[in-house]
Amino acid sequence: MKGVKALCCGLILAALTGGAAVAEEKVIKMSTTTSTQESGLLDVLLPALEKDTGITVKVIAKGTGAAIRDGVDGNVDVIFVHDRAREDAFVKDGYGTKRYAVMHNDFIIVGPASDKAAVKGVAEGAVKKIAAAKATFISRGDDSGTHAKEQELWKASGLSLENSVSTMEKDGKQVEIKSVHPAASSDWYLSVGQGMGKTLTIADEKQAYTIADRGTYIKYKFGREVPVNLEILCEGGGQLANPYGVIPVNSQKHPHVKAELAEQMAQWLVSAKGQQVIADYKLHGKQLFFPDAK
Repeated sequence: MKGVKALCCGLILAALTGGAAVAEEKVIKMSTTTSTQESGLLDVLLPALEKDTGITVKVIAKGTGAAIRDGVDGNVDVIFVHDRAREDAFVKDGYGTKRYAVMHNDFIIVGPASDKAAVKGVAEGAVKKIAAAKATFISRGDDSGTHAKEQELWKASGLSLENSVSTMEKDGKQVEIKSVHPAASSDWYLSVGQGMGKTLTIADEKQAYTIADRGTYIKYKFGREVPVNLEILCEGGGQLANPYGVIPVNSQKHPHVKAELAEQMAQWLVSAKGQQVIADYKLHGKQLFFPDAK
């Protein structure tokens, strides 16, 4: 009888241990831009993914540049970011298997209602007017997708620009961040090296201009007890488009990554179910992201 009990206990223990091993195998790591987390999207998207696929995602939220470096270094299984040029280079260089177009929103230029630089409704050339007025401008300065978009706008402005190199600590490492900004702008241009939420908070405190993704702005404007007192001044047009892509890390570069699970996650995000979850996510009746999968 004791032998039977011991055998039963052994079988139960083996089943539990085996179950735990299976569950552990379905956990993947994802590096993603702060906007997918700070907007609240991941709070609804990832539970739906887990319910349908059993995949649990450990999220590492940081600027897009740092998220892509995580993929290059093989620190994660998948990246979910928004800087199309760097995403394409990531795949071309063999670090990612394929870029899946998941969704988009847009970048916006926000600032105080008083609008010292008179940029309201002027998407093209808005940053040039901010510089002319020497109105306080807050840059994320963190090598994120939003920071990359800001760089594009300054480069297209025709202004005299200065190159700068700053150093930030990322995961215990010192990382160089190269950027451009208007020349002789130290009295009105402030680079803070922060995520989108903190950048919006600083811009609010200083009643300054900044560039934001629409999703995080809506969360901070309408989804908090103490909202930021900033208005959308410029929006629309191809120059402010903000597409997001998901890319599984290539196991040929990093054999240890969970390539099959990362691919399964990517396929779910672009499936009818995943796309519907994205489309249905609203905050105070406002849609934050729009599905892109064909």
